[in-house]
Amino acid sequence: MAVEVAKVEIKTVNDASGLSERINAKQMEADDIVAIIGKTEGNGGVNDFTRILADQAFRDVLIKHGVRSEDEIKQIPMVWSGGCDGVITPHANVFARNKKTGSTDKSRLSIGVAMTPKILPEDIGRLTMLEKVAEGVREAMKDAGVDNPEDVHYVQTKTPLLTIDSIAAAESRGQNVTCEVHDSMGVSNGTAGLGIAIALGEVTAAKAEDICKNLDLYSSVASCSSGVELNAAQIILMGNLNGAGGRYRIGHAVMKDALHIDAIYDAIRSAGLDLPERARAEDLDGRVISCFIKCEADRSGRLRGRRQIMLDDSDVNHHRHAKAAVGGVAATALGDPAVFVSVDAMHQGPQGGGPVIAIVDLGE
Repeated sequence: MAVEVAKVEIKTVNDASGLSERINAKQMEADDIVAIIGKTEGNGGVNDFTRILADQAFRDVLIKHGVRSEDEIKQIPMVWSGGCDGVITPHANVFARNKKTGSTDKSRLSIGVAMTPKILPEDIGRLTMLEKVAEGVREAMKDAGVDNPEDVHYVQTKTPLLTIDSIAAAESRGQNVTCEVHDSMGVSNGTAGLGIAIALGEVTAAKAEDICKNLDLYSSVASCSSGVELNAAQIILMGNLNGAGGRYRIGHAVMKDALHIDAIYDAIRSAGLDLPERARAEDLDGRVISCFIKCEADRSGRLRGRRQIMLDDSDVNHHRHAKAAVGGVAATALGDPAVFVSVDAMHQGPQGGGPVIAIVDLGE
């Protein structure tokens, strides 16, 4: 099946009018939509309610414009990453699959989705969760029709994190958890990231003590988010598939640090656009539809030999520093501030850097 992609701006915390407009304009049918990935304007923390508001708004649009039941729409993966620090614009990337196949000899964007079994509070940060995510990635590959892990360029997950109530529930069963509430966002992301790396063969084996500790083990295509709004792992996988049809292609690269702007252009080249050696936003010709980046403050406290204060700042969390900085670099590279930049990137790219994924419109 061919994939159709739309990026729509979120004008208020519960606005989904952009999705309605794309459906009304017949760019995509409501019942063909299989996944949504977006940035909301909240604090990006455990209690970020803007993710829930956006989720409700976009699901309501699908109910209004389609014939799928409410229960069916609840199963559609929607990954909301909170926090639009700096210049990042709240937005959503919408993905639909249709019956248009196109030429069979061209490699084009394919998408697969999966949902894991329930992830318990005591699973987070442990091999049980890693294995559930890895198996879910394999299922999503099958759904996308992609057999070769090298053809996979992006795996986005949304996994549960801990709350006071879920910790109490685990303890009532005689279980313990690996971390406290606020650390659980990063631990959940990191466990998922390592599970993706295992599933795709980027890492051949991992031990319990590697999780969120041995950060030399990572995936180059993983982007992991977590929240209180679900109790299993939602998995959205994208790759290129011969004969998929459609106009779009996906590629990826790895940012070595927060200033590695050339990696953004390398991801675009990987997706199929020819660019000059020293590319600029003006060279993209409006062909870049979506860009997804994971990033993190370098734990060394240095950036290209210079001292950084992100990890020492008691007023502004280092996640917000990193997100704003990388968002500015990406917006400059693309000429578009509607970029998906997410933090808590353990096992998602190298320390201080992270994967960057680009989807381009080849116009064919």
